[in-house]
Amino acid sequence: MASRSLTPKRRGPWITLLIVIAIGVKFYTESQQPPPAKSSGTSQSPAQPSPQLEKIGGYEVYRNCALAEARSNDGDSFVVRLPSGKQAIFRLYFVDTPESAFRSYAGGETNHQRIADQAAEMGHITPEQAVEIGKVGMHFTLDLLASRPFTIYTRWDSPFHDDRYHAHLEVQQDGKTRWLDELLIERGLARIKTKPADLPDGTPAAKHLAHLRDLERAAKQARRGVWSFRTK
Repeated sequence: MASRSLTPKRRGPWITLLIVIAIGVKFYTESQQPPPAKSSGTSQSPAQPSPQLEKIGGYEVYRNCALAEARSNDGDSFVVRLPSGKQAIFRLYFVDTPESAFRSYAGGETNHQRIADQAAEMGHITPEQAVEIGKVGMHFTLDLLASRPFTIYTRWDSPFHDDRYHAHLEVQQDGKTRWLDELLIERGLARIKTKPADLPDGTPAAKHLAHLRDLERAAKQARRGVWSFRTK
């Protein structure tokens, strides 16, 4: 009985020593490992690269755009939905379609003088005839833009500092790629007006302006659009 009582006492110091050694080895091993990376709070999945913004000739290019419904949409100025979902109002370079209605605004202002100016520059027609052409131009543009996607080229310059931005607008018409300003001029639905600008393909503004003048002369000779009102 005496030998049994002495055995645990002999083993006790050895067990304690083994425990101390094991703890020392654990701390030494952990001290040799690099500290864990701090969490940034973001997903651990690889980051997706952001799409590159396309640029041509100093313009930002937005393909597959769509017309957005807005009461302010007109023949040369309209709200566009970009591929990202963002909406912006764009105004065509080179051309101005007549107002599509006589309007009065708060404070007693109207667009009547603007219509009179448009009528005078478009063959000295009457203001009522100018508004008639404005309606035709508006329906032509909006029906075309609503029928299929189109491409916007813009430098985000605002002609009147009112969140309307100049743009070249490229459309598909009769199986061909055309500039919208060309289509409006050759149909006699707009006057050559507002800011000119080099085309994205490098065509100088002066050369494109001369091209529009040729289209306008052809429209006059064919008595298309506004030129059909001329008596001489």
